Amino acid sequence: MEFDVVIVGGGPSGLSAAIRLKQIDPDLSVCVLEKGSEIGAHILSGAVLEPHALAELIPDWRERGAPLNTPAHDDTFLFLTETRSYRLPTPPTMNNHGNYIISLGNFVRWLAAQAEELGVEVFAGFAAAEVLYDESGAVRGVATGDMGIGKDGAPGPNFTPGVELLARQTLFAEGCRGSLTKTLFERFGLRRDCDEQTYGIGIKELWEVDPARHHPGRIVHSVGWPMDSKTYGGAFLYHLEDHQVAVGFVIGLDYTNPHLSPFDEMQRFKTHPAIRATFEGGRRISYGARALSEGGLQSIPQLTFPGGLLIGDTAGFLNVPKIKGSHTAMKSGMLAAEAVAALLAGGGGAGGEATAYPAALRQSWLWDELYHARNVRPSFHWGLWGGLLYSAFDYEVLRGRAPWTLRHRRPDHQTLAKAADSQPIAYPKPDGTVSFDKLSSVFISNTNHEENQPSHLRLTDPAAPIAVNLALYDAPEQRYCPAGVYEIVRAEDGTPPRLQVNAQNCLHCKTCDIKDPTQNITWVVPEGGGGPNYPNM
Repeated sequence: MEFDVVIVGGGPSGLSAAIRLKQIDPDLSVCVLEKGSEIGAHILSGAVLEPHALAELIPDWRERGAPLNTPAHDDTFLFLTETRSYRLPTPPTMNNHGNYIISLGNFVRWLAAQAEELGVEVFAGFAAAEVLYDESGAVRGVATGDMGIGKDGAPGPNFTPGVELLARQTLFAEGCRGSLTKTLFERFGLRRDCDEQTYGIGIKELWEVDPARHHPGRIVHSVGWPMDSKTYGGAFLYHLEDHQVAVGFVIGLDYTNPHLSPFDEMQRFKTHPAIRATFEGGRRISYGARALSEGGLQSIPQLTFPGGLLIGDTAGFLNVPKIKGSHTAMKSGMLAAEAVAALLAGGGGAGGEATAYPAALRQSWLWDELYHARNVRPSFHWGLWGGLLYSAFDYEVLRGRAPWTLRHRRPDHQTLAKAADSQPIAYPKPDGTVSFDKLSSVFISNTNHEENQPSHLRLTDPAAPIAVNLALYDAPEQRYCPAGVYEIVRAEDGTPPRLQVNAQNCLHCKTCDIKDPTQNITWVVPEGGGGPNYPNM
C-alpha cells in the first residue's frame, strides 16, 4: 500500500500530525498505524491537558465536542512522611489554572475521529514491526508484523502475512522507547550528539469513589514517602467527572536499589492517612503502566533522517516540571507536518529529509518551554532536597535562564547497585481495599495476547537472567515489571532456578527494555491488537 505519509502511532503527536497534514493539503494521502486494538487502547497518562496546542490545531474544539469536561481549579502540593502530610507552596510549573483533567484515551479517540473526517486512514490493530529502506538507505515505509505465527516460528492455520506500507515520508510517533525508533537511533546515529535519555515508570489506577469524597477539578501532587530522599518520584490524584479519580505514581528509572518495586511503592502510597480516605468505599476500575521519557531538552536526539522523522514522546518532548507532555507532543506533530507538507509540495519526499522541522521547533514555544525546564530533572540526581532547592532557585531567581545546562551522564540500566550492598524493602501485604497484588491489577487492565505466538520479549543471552541478574541484583526484573511478566522459578528437586517469562501479562510499558542491567531484554511488537485495552485511561 502506498501513501504520501505513513505515521506510526495513534497518540497525540501522530494524530495531530495527520490532522495538520490534511488541513494543509487535503489531497495528501495519510495513514496512521496503531498497534492497539483501537485508538486509545494503549494510551495511558495522568492526565492534565494544557489546551494551547489543541487550540492551534482545532480552534473550535469546544463546538466539536472535545472531551475536555473537567476544568482544573484546585492545586495542592504535599510533602509526605510515613504518617503526616505537609502542604507546600505549589511550584509555578504545577499551576493548572486554565487546564483540564482528562482521559487521554478518550481524547485521542476524539482526535482520531477528527482525522478521519479529513480523510486520514486510521488502521488500528496493526503493529509496525519493521522499518523498510530503499536502495540508498533512506526510509521508505514500514511493514506490519505477520499474524498467525506459532510459538515455534512456523505459520499456523490462520497465518496472515504482514503488509508493506510505503510512503514518501514516514513519521515515527511510537511513544516512549519505541521499538522501531531504537533501530533508527542505531542505523542513523541519532543519539550521538545528545545526553543519555533518562526515563520514569508511571503506574496508574482509575477509581470510582464515594461521591462525598469526590471534588471535580481537584489536583493533588505529592513527593516524599514512600520514596527515600535519594530516589526520584512522586504521586498524583486527579478528580475527573462522574465520581472518578485517577491515582498515579511515577518513579525515575535511575533508581539504585534493586529491591525496589515501583508497583508496590504505588500500592503503599495509597495507604497513607492523607490519601487512603479518598479511596475507602470506592471501586477500582482500571490499572496500567507506561514508561515516560524524562531527559528533557538535552536528551532530544537528532530528529530527522532520510525519509522520515521523530515526533512526540519517542523523541522526548515531555516537560518534566509541568508533568505534561501531550501539548508538546501535539505541537511537535504539527510542526513536523508543516515541514513535511512543504517538502512534498516542493517536489521532495521519497528519501528526502525534512530539515525545516528541527529549525521550526527551535523557533517555537515548545522549544522555549523545554529550554526553561531543562535543568529541573537533572538537579534531582542530587536527591529530593537538592532537586527541590535547585528547582526553586532556577525558576524563581534565574527564571530558567541559567548560563549552564545540567547533564544526564549515565543510562538508567547502569545505576543499580548490587543487591548485597542494598537495603531490602519489606512491602506490606495488600489489604484488598485500597492496595492490591499485581495479577488482580493486570486483570483489570484487560490485557490479552494470542498465547500461541513467539514471545515479544527477546533475551539476547538466555543465561544472563540467572548468571548476572539473579546472582548480582537478586533478579530485579521480578520487581521493576509492574505486570508479573518475569518470574524466577525454583524447583523443589534442587535443579537450578530459571527465568519464566509470562509475556501474555505484558502491559507494553517498556520498563524491562530500559532497566535491565545487561540490556539483555529487547521489547518488540507482538501481534497487532495484543496488549492492554484501557477504557478511560
